[in-house]
Amino acid sequence: MQFGFSSYSFYQYLRDGRMSLFDVIDWIAESDATHMEIATVSLSPEISNDTSTLDQDPEFVAAIGRHAGDAGVTLSNLVVPGDLLGPGAAASMARLKRHIDVAAELGIRLFRHDVAPWAMKDRDVADFEALMPRMVDGCRELAQYAAQYDITTSVENHGLLMNGGERVRRLIHLVDEPNFRTTLDVGNFLSVDDNAAVSVALNAPVASIVHLKDFYIRREYPGEGWHHTPGGMYLLGSIVGYGDLDMRRIVEGIVASGYDGFVSIEFEGIEDALVGAERGLANAMRLFADASADRP
Repeated sequence: MQFGFSSYSFYQYLRDGRMSLFDVIDWIAESDATHMEIATVSLSPEISNDTSTLDQDPEFVAAIGRHAGDAGVTLSNLVVPGDLLGPGAAASMARLKRHIDVAAELGIRLFRHDVAPWAMKDRDVADFEALMPRMVDGCRELAQYAAQYDITTSVENHGLLMNGGERVRRLIHLVDEPNFRTTLDVGNFLSVDDNAAVSVALNAPVASIVHLKDFYIRREYPGEGWHHTPGGMYLLGSIVGYGDLDMRRIVEGIVASGYDGFVSIEFEGIEDALVGAERGLANAMRLFADASADRP
């Protein structure tokens, strides 16, 4: 495994100017991590679907590439929001393709995009099935565009429409492109009350990259700031290994699948981000070492 971070893990520091993206790269270089994925929302003052200007700032893109190369940090994945279903789908498609061009310029071989905004959800199964052909067409078009650069595209189990593991697997099957897979987020399944350990084991064989995150889980209302799931659970991001996910079983499922690629810590907690990153990385490396040692 190659362990690293999503730039989103450092959002607290990026948002208020305590760190720049270049500072994040330097911090990662001094840690035990080897890679960073660029989440464009982490470069915005607010979490937004439409503020990335990487496709309009070639000097910044070139500087990122130089800095990462000099620091010895691999740029593993470019994570860009998108909306292939709304009234602005054509503009979103064009924007995503421009960001694929950016990924190619940076030497990044993985590209993760959305099919819809996080809050969009279907009314029922029939509604979801009616949307599926447009999702398939859009994802296929992006995968075929990325193939010219030898880039693998992916959707994440992210957002109320696509959090479910089976939905992601169906989409991959229907798109049927060899360079279309999933960004596997081990915690996001909880947002639609899926069993995380079971869903991870099922989706790991079609993963292009893994996001390792953890949540505190409560059954009763614990106060403001928690995400309330449709099934009545309350979730709050935590340091990897500190939360309530069955992280040992989750990691065992990843190892058992044969996956051996990039693993990104994606810290979303309220603890200090640098503490969360450092301790989360240490816990992740220990968990994977233990799971690998237990394999026959």
